[in-house]
Amino acid sequence: MTAATISTVQLAPGQAAWRRFRRHRLALAGAVIILVLVLGSAFGPYLLPFDDTYIDIMKRFAPPLSGAHFLGTDELGRDVLARLMMGGRVSLSIGIVAMVIAMAVGIAVGAFAGFYGGVVGAVLMRLVDAVLCFPTIFLLLALAALTEPGLVTTTVLIAATAWMAVARVVEAQVRSLREREFAVAALAFGSSNLRIMFRELVPNAIAPIVVAATLNVAKAILLESYVSYLGYGIQPPAASWGNMLNNAQIYLTSAPWLAIVPGVAITLAVTSFNFLGDGLRDALDPRMNIP
Repeated sequence: MTAATISTVQLAPGQAAWRRFRRHRLALAGAVIILVLVLGSAFGPYLLPFDDTYIDIMKRFAPPLSGAHFLGTDELGRDVLARLMMGGRVSLSIGIVAMVIAMAVGIAVGAFAGFYGGVVGAVLMRLVDAVLCFPTIFLLLALAALTEPGLVTTTVLIAATAWMAVARVVEAQVRSLREREFAVAALAFGSSNLRIMFRELVPNAIAPIVVAATLNVAKAILLESYVSYLGYGIQPPAASWGNMLNNAQIYLTSAPWLAIVPGVAITLAVTSFNFLGDGLRDALDPRMNIP
């Protein structure tokens, strides 16, 4: 088979998407970094000789590469690498769980608004617009100030401030798909409205939903860092990347690694999820041409 013949062969949708994704080098790098962060946070603490709460007062502020303390120790003599990995568990878990909750709410609201339209759609989308009028971080801090800080409340609050953008994406997709032949055929065969929405329309809008989910994880990690840094999120002695930064701010000149290490982790995680979202957007877009 000649090269010209090969170029005319129609690739399966999955193969075409994978080829487009592979061409996005930053997305591949982001996926690898995310995998390393997840595996390191999940299994890394079991491989270290110290846990994240072990205090060695004789080794306070040990710099990186100090014997067994690869990334040094903090103001209480706790191993920074152990706390970074345990903090990664918290921050990544919050990001993923908050994304799942936000996606569930956003998909439900957007699907109902896009499918029914009219008064129902107008009311739901005006609610979305009203919530979007408030800056996310200020809304999150206002809600956090009214609740007791903790893992569950932080996750729920972040999800409560992240579903609106998803709802707008889903509403636009469902509204454009509801008059398509497959949706009209499902209605003619007697399918219920719920079945048409969540078995026919939403699956056909999966590409922008997946992209929005990926970007929402990055947003949730960043929001957790904000609220924990300001003291409204995860509370010590539990570690998160945000409260590690909060604890390190008074030691920026004497022990800068205490701020650099979690700061680099947050930057890598957020940037990698954003690159992954960009790569998925390109890969799942059927209008992209493959050379």
